Amino acid sequence: MKKNILAIIPARGGSKGLPGKNILPLAGHPLIAYSIKAALDTPGISRVIVSTDSEEIADIALRYGAEVPFLRPAAYATDSSLDIDVFEHALTWLRENDNYSPDLVVQLRPTSPIRYIADIEACLAKLADDENADSLRIVTPSPLTPYKMWRIESEDTPMQPLLTLDGVADPYNQPRQQLPTIYWQIGTLDVIRPRVVLEQKSMSGKKVLPYVVSRDQAIDIDDIFSFQRAEAYIEGHDCVKFAP
Repeated sequence: MKKNILAIIPARGGSKGLPGKNILPLAGHPLIAYSIKAALDTPGISRVIVSTDSEEIADIALRYGAEVPFLRPAAYATDSSLDIDVFEHALTWLRENDNYSPDLVVQLRPTSPIRYIADIEACLAKLADDENADSLRIVTPSPLTPYKMWRIESEDTPMQPLLTLDGVADPYNQPRQQLPTIYWQIGTLDVIRPRVVLEQKSMSGKKVLPYVVSRDQAIDIDDIFSFQRAEAYIEGHDCVKFAP
């Protein structure tokens, strides 16, 4: 039986680092439009909504084909607001007002626009096929190894290694190639079972499946330079993008 899969694109109006970044033009289209297009172009996704507190973002989202069934309460649209608050609000609102409860929910952050439809479909299938898994996150090999990182309590006391490694007395002295590969979660996509959000009050749960992508896809837009990197990637790859 086909799963009912909801995509939620969280996009609040405020941004201190890069004001208005969710609607700034990226290769000719608002940044948020790439997440909307990724969701609409994915066959496995049944419904696409944008959760925003901004009427301007809502208007743009509607123009690009997403639903905006509500404006997010201001309490969930601050610098300190958590994803769990946003998703719990959205899922609860849809259940109470639309009598709608999806089988899976997908988070597509506007600030991570580099995506491939085949990857999204594979992520949906991977979580759907594992009933014991709570969620899935896209990860990529970390550019730095935490085995060479330290904790400093004060400059007058010895440092302590961040991580230890069984069987290796001093991993921070070992060649990086001989240390375990560590993966870094990126904002491209999360797939979550709604019960994890609503019952466990968590965006991940306990059993989190990985989906590994190449490091060059890990572009999180937070300044003008990351915008330029994203535009260069989009122009040179067959990822989700708009026809010229």
